[in-house]
Amino acid sequence: MKKIILGITEKVRVNGVVVKAKIDTGADGNSICKSLIEKLNLVPTGNRKQVKSSHGTSLREIYKAQLEIKGKRFITSFNVIDRNHLKYSVLIGKNTLKNHDFLVDPSK
Repeated sequence: MKKIILGITEKVRVNGVVVKAKIDTGADGNSICKSLIEKLNLVPTGNRKQVKSSHGTSLREIYKAQLEIKGKRFITSFNVIDRNHLKYSVLIGKNTLKNHDFLVDPSK
């Protein structure tokens, strides 16, 4: 299967809503800002995950959503944290990139 090339930021659709996301090959999973949860009609899975970040370790709620990147649509999970102080409200991690045949070219 041919790989889809992404830059370090991309416009993506989460449950049909366009948001600008940071593509982060250093992060294992996807993360979404808790302020978007209600706007995107996301429902918790009932699961939580221990996540390590630069701010330490935290237990985060997991939500499922439809994600579309460059025309490729699939269901994926997001851990939730307050990202209001960050530039991007959505972060796409390497597990999604690897599982869906994306490559990252930082020059794009």
